[in-house]
Amino acid sequence: MQLRKLGAFGAEADEISPEFRQVWDAFFAAQVLVFRAQKFTPAGFLAFARQFGKPEPHVIDQFHHPQHAEILILSNVQKDGQPIGLADAGTYFHTDYSYLDVPARATTLYSIQVPKVGGDTLFADQYAAYDGLPSSLKKTIEPLIALHHYGNRDDLDKGSRTVASVLSEEQEQKMAWVRHPVARRHPVTGRTALYAVSGSSFRIEGMPDDEARALLDELKRHATQEKYQLRLKYGVGDVVIWDNASLLHSATLIDPNDARTLWRITIKEERKPS
Repeated sequence: MQLRKLGAFGAEADEISPEFRQVWDAFFAAQVLVFRAQKFTPAGFLAFARQFGKPEPHVIDQFHHPQHAEILILSNVQKDGQPIGLADAGTYFHTDYSYLDVPARATTLYSIQVPKVGGDTLFADQYAAYDGLPSSLKKTIEPLIALHHYGNRDDLDKGSRTVASVLSEEQEQKMAWVRHPVARRHPVTGRTALYAVSGSSFRIEGMPDDEARALLDELKRHATQEKYQLRLKYGVGDVVIWDNASLLHSATLIDPNDARTLWRITIKEERKPS
């Protein structure tokens, strides 16, 4: 497995090592790991993902893969007038499953159809963003707990292309408020990163909502600066896996008529015994 750097973080390779420990170590070191031009069946892709932990089916169950509910189909393609997958998913900086009590460890995408223009994913390094904060602000946020809920703090318009993917009433009822530290210790590497300061974080415990919003917005502006970002371009067959505990990411909008299809599997962290 010959790794090539993508930028300040991120790495790519043409082959997946048969020794999974090498993949595991490379993943947490690089934060974004890309394997170019792979050939996976749905079952093979799921078997690959399961090596990182337990997949968690997405709450939007109407676009689960018909044979494997753990796979979410992301696509703007329609068949017989009906969408085959979830379009415009995650087109704002966020962290997957930060709205759940046990959030996501890793997300992996398998690229099946690539649009002619665009379709890149933006990643923002939250280790570097935390390290780049003034020491006084680090001290301020150290004890703070953010309150998270499914959604995009900056866009609540259900008709917008950058709103969080719209849930049915039944799906919304499954969502609850959860608590995560603003500056969170990574459960595997032990490093501190800003955690989901964009996306699902709406409030801060013990802080008036206007003050909390102002602080979260300040942290978001800092955390998503271009100097912390990596832009990833996809080819057909590419497998991308990223570390949700140390990154924000955002899909980029494309022409709705420019076909794009991916399979997505999200793996949850392990809940430590209390």
